[in-house]
Amino acid sequence: MKPLLSEERDAATLQNLGRASLQIIHDIKNQLNGLKLYATYLRKRMEKIEEANELQETLGKLIGGIDRAANDLNVLVQYGRPISLNKHQGIDIQKLVRTVTIGLKESDSAESECNLTTELDEPITGEFDPTALTEAFRSICVGAAKAVSRDQPAPVTVSLSRKDISTVPCAIVEWKPVNFSSDDPFRSFNGSEAIRMSLAAKVIEAHGGSAQYKDQALRVCLPLL
Repeated sequence: MKPLLSEERDAATLQNLGRASLQIIHDIKNQLNGLKLYATYLRKRMEKIEEANELQETLGKLIGGIDRAANDLNVLVQYGRPISLNKHQGIDIQKLVRTVTIGLKESDSAESECNLTTELDEPITGEFDPTALTEAFRSICVGAAKAVSRDQPAPVTVSLSRKDISTVPCAIVEWKPVNFSSDDPFRSFNGSEAIRMSLAAKVIEAHGGSAQYKDQALRVCLPLL
């Protein structure tokens, strides 16, 4: 017989997955409606060969929408599965965060920019899954950048530090200032971006760490042992 605690956890996971499924299905439905409009427009304009450039732009929007829908479904599938990590020794947290912030600055989406403000003199290394953590940091950066207040002129900043928590050395990564309507954006299922944040928290926790939102800051703690 399974322990009661395990059954409660299973029930909570199913409940969260159900909530996530309903919301993301709603999001995908809206995306597909938009794709239908683009496709209809493209079909009508294909009769005019001289407007090929404009048709290519519309086709790009169509393909982009399909990609977003596919990515959202992939995130939902990932969230519903147990986290499987491929850890390696000597992974530098500072390097992973720097790679993410530079990548976002070089992307076409200005709303996803985060500035890395604190770079330590030496690496912050530990045993981590670099691929999983990089994707988790990217999801948090994008979520943080989109949670900036309208009256806030500066972008979100990312800081890194070391701190002993209960005698365990930890890497601390913070994104601030941010303003989420949810009390806990790491446990929210209000749309595909929120599910990405929740998946990022699961990855952090699978590494033995924690992710929380407090005082207009997102804070991730990862043990270095």
